[in-house]
Amino acid sequence: MKPSQLTELEAKTVDQAIDTIRDRVDQLGVSEPVIAHYGLGDNQILVELPGVSDLNRVRDIIQSTSRLEVHEVAGNSAGYASEQEALASLGGTLPPDEELLHGDSQGLVSDGQDHVFLVKRVSIVGGRDFRDASAIGVNDSGRQGVNFVLTNAGGERFYDYTSSHVGSYMAITMGDRVKNVAVIKGAIRDQGQIEGQFSKQQIDDLSLTLRTGALPASIIPIEERTVGASLGADSIRQGVIAAVTGMLAVMVFMLIYYRGSGINADLALFLNLVILLGFMGFSHATLTLPGIAGVILTIGMGVDSNVLIFERIREEMRAGKGPAQAVDQGFAHAWTAIFDTHVTTIVSAAILFMFGTGPVKGFATTLVVGLIANLFTAVFVSRVIFDSHVNHKLVGQKLSI
Repeated sequence: MKPSQLTELEAKTVDQAIDTIRDRVDQLGVSEPVIAHYGLGDNQILVELPGVSDLNRVRDIIQSTSRLEVHEVAGNSAGYASEQEALASLGGTLPPDEELLHGDSQGLVSDGQDHVFLVKRVSIVGGRDFRDASAIGVNDSGRQGVNFVLTNAGGERFYDYTSSHVGSYMAITMGDRVKNVAVIKGAIRDQGQIEGQFSKQQIDDLSLTLRTGALPASIIPIEERTVGASLGADSIRQGVIAAVTGMLAVMVFMLIYYRGSGINADLALFLNLVILLGFMGFSHATLTLPGIAGVILTIGMGVDSNVLIFERIREEMRAGKGPAQAVDQGFAHAWTAIFDTHVTTIVSAAILFMFGTGPVKGFATTLVVGLIANLFTAVFVSRVIFDSHVNHKLVGQKLSI
């Protein structure tokens, strides 16, 4: 291959592997995983999985290049005792369109003996021909398995083969090993079952592998690192300290710069934080480091809204208007700018949530909720407090801002 073609193929393979690993990890229910290119080496992938308890199982699922395929059995359906015996049945020469695969002779679990099967080299269906897979319960014979659904193209191809080979045998292979040999009793289009003496976890892993397809290449672990809970807790604690410190500094600044009206801004800011944390508690969301960053950014956006409103009120008062009229005009003129900035930021955060993964979604979630809460507190809550304060003022009394 030309160097440019080889480089393009390698890049495509890594991208496809990342997509497959992400699909598998997402279905494991891991919160905010990171699966991305690792820039310090060629063809390397970085995988970060917070909160994983069974590391060995996750490693096996990620590394699994197993590709479920269905092949036509060319020789004895019960298999041969050795490769020599299988070759002897062919006169000592293996045809170019056939291959020898080792595997089990009964069911989908090993019977304690290795057997050799002669199958057609090209599969009937396999890999990405599978559209979906789900576990099925234990049947009368004490076996359980997986229901699978093929794609339209794969189903048509499978139907053409099974309808013309009724009574023949087909071998179900995974990872270049024969897992089962079944007789075709009738035409099969796009749905079927794989049964065997599986454990519950094996069934779940098999169905997950079928749903996500096979990896385009084998994966070799280079380095594994486990970050303990103490380090994670320390990072969260430092993030919370940063958020609290930033909020206190902002509140003090608002009190100094806007005097009495700063109390109004601080109340709105505090209520904004209460709404945000209340929503996260109600939805059982996890506050991660990117989420804390979203909270800190929300605090800054909340102060920005109050600054816009307060400066507009100051301009109206410099024009000679009274406190009530200045507050009314200030909120009216600042509303358009506040609404535009919040809507554009919410749209950007929504796009991050839809197309981002892991920590990006956590950041986008807290940012969207915080901005919606800020839009409510900075405009409506602050307006109610201002109106109440102005209504209790004496005629001629100035507004502290």
